[in-house]
Amino acid sequence: MPSEAIVHVVDDDLAVRQSLSFLLASDGLPVRLHESASAFLDSVKTAPDGCIVTDVRMPGIDGIEFLRRLKSRGFTLPVIVMTGHADVPLAVQAMKEGALDFIEKPFDDDLFLAAVRAALKHHEKHAHHDAQTAEVKARVQALSERESQVLEGLVAGKANKVIAYDLGISPRTVEIYRANVMTKMQASSLSELVRMALLVGIRPGGSGETP
Repeated sequence: MPSEAIVHVVDDDLAVRQSLSFLLASDGLPVRLHESASAFLDSVKTAPDGCIVTDVRMPGIDGIEFLRRLKSRGFTLPVIVMTGHADVPLAVQAMKEGALDFIEKPFDDDLFLAAVRAALKHHEKHAHHDAQTAEVKARVQALSERESQVLEGLVAGKANKVIAYDLGISPRTVEIYRANVMTKMQASSLSELVRMALLVGIRPGGSGETP
């Protein structure tokens, strides 16, 4: 997982914060404590790396509202919600609001740590996917209009001569544009090119995120 990934513990109970801090630190996980959802939202202005562990019942902004506010800020880091046995309906609601997982108190330490590590892995995977998507989008935006049209034709599975007919140009010209597309997209094969195009939403018929 990324070295800067931090487990943010958000709980109004000081004893719980200290206990979880000790547990996480003893497992080698960086942790930051927040006494309330408001404290987190006030101190964390940009989307952090890592995950959040929060109680579903807190004064002021509760766990459900906290999830909504995270979503409104565009924060996509995974959230684990801690609940009491009587709070399962709230836990289900939290999942609907975007929580990755919930754990019922009192919980086993190993179970808790496993859930946190799974959340961090989830974040790492999605962060890598987001970075890869952004990179491919930048390459697509560097294509000329004609190169984008040729790319769409290739994604549609059309042969060079069919693309040439559709665009009113010669097959030889399509070959040149196709070579340019492969170079600009840094694709080593047609299958890799199609995979990248699908990653950013380019679909047959030009109904994707083209420039």
